Amino acid sequence: MAAANPTMALDPKYDQYDFPTTSPTKQSGHPGHTTPEQDAQVHQLRMKLEAAGYTERLDTLTLLRFLRARKFDVALSEKMFVECEQWRKDFNLDHLVRNFDYKEKAEVFKYYPQYYHKTDKDGRPVYIEQMGNIDLAAMYKITSSERMLQNLAVEYEKLADPRLPACSRKAGALLETCCTIMDLKGVGLGKVSSVYSYVKLASGMSQNYYPERLGKLYLINAPWGFSTVFSVVKGWLDPVTVEKIHVLGSGYQKELLGQVPAENLPTIFGGSCECPGGCALSDEGPWTDSQWAKPAKWESTPAKAEGINNEAVNPPTIPDAGNVVPAPVAVPTAQETADEIKAAPAPQ
Repeated sequence: MAAANPTMALDPKYDQYDFPTTSPTKQSGHPGHTTPEQDAQVHQLRMKLEAAGYTERLDTLTLLRFLRARKFDVALSEKMFVECEQWRKDFNLDHLVRNFDYKEKAEVFKYYPQYYHKTDKDGRPVYIEQMGNIDLAAMYKITSSERMLQNLAVEYEKLADPRLPACSRKAGALLETCCTIMDLKGVGLGKVSSVYSYVKLASGMSQNYYPERLGKLYLINAPWGFSTVFSVVKGWLDPVTVEKIHVLGSGYQKELLGQVPAENLPTIFGGSCECPGGCALSDEGPWTDSQWAKPAKWESTPAKAEGINNEAVNPPTIPDAGNVVPAPVAVPTAQETADEIKAAPAPQ
């Protein structure tokens, strides 16, 4: 049965929620804070998608995210949704999320940790990336770019369910976004060409297929000159997005600890958390606490798709892997840079 929401009409056919559905963000277009016109646009978008033959992911919360991402332009939201569904089919995602085995994860994380770890002061999942040790040539001896992107997509799916629902139950309010920490320590110009191709693909996935998932983004240990570049780039960004991004140098601890409780922040970032076996591999959070966690809906429904290759090493699909000398990478335009900051590999 759909969770009760006294301020927003829910559709019993699609809105099968077992967590709160009212957003603590009191902004127009967010669940529980919609106008009659926005409610009508949800209904209009759903009708258009049903007429086109779509039957999944037509719930109100999902459609609102796509509508917010396109400023409630129904036609543009429909286009974004249709393209996302085609990508999901091409990527074999419904099957992937049930069967993907990232058995090389611990080895990959020696170079590029990407993980969810506990929650911030608002109850949102904290997502962490450490980019300073990225070495794609070494990583592609362990894994492949294809599997790295598959893992990223699977983690986005697990963010949507079971992570965010568990966090919402604990917080007593709907949580749809993450608090992201991107550690740029050790990232210099010399590494740009070797990681740009992967980051561009990962950014595109986030921006195009997982809209409205960014709550706050902390870019810490930002190298000299980064703030200057960002001051130019932010002129291309939506003011709402700019408010979410915090560019910090090496003295980031005070501001970061103002958002993430010390007991939830790994010691490497100035917190006090030391999970057994390491925070990066712990997956600690409300989603692993029996008081708040429930099985993801996709766990109980079968997917019709072909099998997947769970072998760790495949031929790399990004050209600058292995021992190949990276080709020069063109400097992105200001607009391209703005798009990528809006949706860096962190979930939006």
